[in-house]
Amino acid sequence: MAEAKNATRTGSGLKTLPVNKIVQGDCIDVMNALPEKSVDVIFADPPYNMQLKETLSRPDNSKVDGVHDAWDKFSSFNAYDEFTYRWLAAARRCLKDTGTIWVIGSYHNIFRVGTALQNLEYWVLNDVIWRKSNPMPNFRGTRFTNAHETLIWAAKSADKGGYTFNYDAMKAMNDDTQMRSDWVLPICSGKERLKSGDKKAHATQKPESLLYRVLMSSTKPGDVVLDPFFGTGTTGAVAKMLGRNYIGIERETDYIKVARERIASVEQLDDEALGYTESKRSQPRVPFGSIVERGLITPGTTLYDSNRRYAARVRTDGTLISEAEKGSIHKVGASVQGAPACNGWTFWHVEKKGELLPIDVFRQQVRAELN
Repeated sequence: MAEAKNATRTGSGLKTLPVNKIVQGDCIDVMNALPEKSVDVIFADPPYNMQLKETLSRPDNSKVDGVHDAWDKFSSFNAYDEFTYRWLAAARRCLKDTGTIWVIGSYHNIFRVGTALQNLEYWVLNDVIWRKSNPMPNFRGTRFTNAHETLIWAAKSADKGGYTFNYDAMKAMNDDTQMRSDWVLPICSGKERLKSGDKKAHATQKPESLLYRVLMSSTKPGDVVLDPFFGTGTTGAVAKMLGRNYIGIERETDYIKVARERIASVEQLDDEALGYTESKRSQPRVPFGSIVERGLITPGTTLYDSNRRYAARVRTDGTLISEAEKGSIHKVGASVQGAPACNGWTFWHVEKKGELLPIDVFRQQVRAELN
């Protein structure tokens, strides 16, 4: 993967993708200059328009290092909405039909962003709550502590399927329990918090753990991930480590310098480490009949459940026959149990050298050959 050694300035158009580079410029102009339908996933951390009126203080009168940067200031809600519609329209143009977009925000802006997404015909897949395990307290005690931010995950439109969701990898990361839409992760702090002198390099730097989960859930190695508000490069750093390609768009020279140095220090994981649990839906379909015709299980073989309570024999066409039913491995498995449905691949077992093996072992063998 190429290093982002220099920021690239965009012209009127880009015929090829500036993969693994930081493009300096306005994100709307740059996205409109990218080739149409060229990126797999977009992660966007836009200005929140926090509307801070005055400096915040702690009880000891020390100042809170909040967001006072010019890029977060808009003259009105209408101005912010216009900006939001323009960058989301540009993002939709360069997103592949099978692509998805993540947008993160707080209560200041996420509802306005959500309206714009739906009005532009994006199809919302999830709203994910990032619950901060170590949120900044509310020093004035005038309202609840703001302990979460919201991520909206959306497809390009309701009729654009084929997007990536690594369900099984997410389940594996969560101790074989289905991953929920509330994520408890810490805010960026300690050594991870990048500094410029004695100050934060960026006021709203996101933790790498958050981007890790986003990219692991919705991308594959080699995918192109676009971040139109690149900042100090968290998306690029995590993408490089995970074997994904990135495109960063950023206006501020100081942020680009920090991001470039940060990404250059990241080592990509090797091929073995980059492996992950792939979704069963993405794997080649293998009918039980192909197991029979290959001779991995021969006609006439008796199959059993794991406790040998039920039995059925294999027929020449890959169907089974029991005392009361004949049909597919799933139909007969359901019938013998009196159940409405059954996954025959995990229910039925074949005896080999005195041990019962699930017939799914042979399906995985065939899939390995096909892959």
